[in-house]
Amino acid sequence: MITVMGEALIDIIVSPDGDVTAAAIGGAPLNTARTLARLDVPVSFLGGVSTDAFGRRISRMLASDGVLYALGKPMDAPTTLAIAELDDGGAASYRFVFDGTSATLVTPADAIGAVTAECSVLHVGTLALVLEPLAEATRAVVEAAPDSRIVMLDPNCRPAVMTGSTVFESTLTSVLARADVVKVSGDDLEFLYPGERPSTAAEQIHMRTGATVLFTDGANSVEVICSDGKQVLDVPAVRVVDTVGAGDSFSGGFLAHWVRQGWGRDELGELGKVVAAAQFGIRVAGITCQRAGAEPPFTPEVA
Repeated sequence: MITVMGEALIDIIVSPDGDVTAAAIGGAPLNTARTLARLDVPVSFLGGVSTDAFGRRISRMLASDGVLYALGKPMDAPTTLAIAELDDGGAASYRFVFDGTSATLVTPADAIGAVTAECSVLHVGTLALVLEPLAEATRAVVEAAPDSRIVMLDPNCRPAVMTGSTVFESTLTSVLARADVVKVSGDDLEFLYPGERPSTAAEQIHMRTGATVLFTDGANSVEVICSDGKQVLDVPAVRVVDTVGAGDSFSGGFLAHWVRQGWGRDELGELGKVVAAAQFGIRVAGITCQRAGAEPPFTPEVA
């Protein structure tokens, strides 16, 4: 079982002209959980889902894709909203409506109780690093992880809520101290290491934490860094509709391949295995980019 911890929300998609083109189910961790389920990997989502109409829609999607809801019952609070503004290239920037909403309200007690002994991989990131009490819950779950459990971090940095946040800084530091895999984009590295070359910044994360680092540089490449060495992987050209959920589906594809092979925490230093899982993640993300919104593929589509 993989547990993905973070936010479920509604993405209000806004075109470059300012038109609202969709109200799509989103949240980077939710997208990763859906990717894993569509790739036939047992997965639970650990995040607050509302009892309102948007929340009921999210619950139906989780059930349809086969994602287990770790908390058991929804929360009596409004659904969190993200305003995703697309540029002319299809890339999204985000603003959030989150005060008092369902994604923020997971407590440490809720989270600790929702992670079962069967959890072999814990994936955390995005708003779970910055919104309280969810961030405190994230720190508690990561710190409680047994030695056998893989912890994967995707900071998926959102400057609108993370800039200057002491909660984000303390949670990121806490999670990095235990993380086995860190997936970062060029935007993440620019935010975390301003003025630094992205490749150099990715290497710094590896050197400081010992974690395997997956640096996804958009349509250019994926750079893999682990204790065995590093390798730059090409990203095949595809016809991009938009990039919403691309990085999330890459993470889901990486983890899906990893657990299907029966690999554990000890193998994360083996470059060949990490490369193989990253290449599968690239394939999954490439399919997602060819669709509007975050619509990761099912197993037959990847095969």
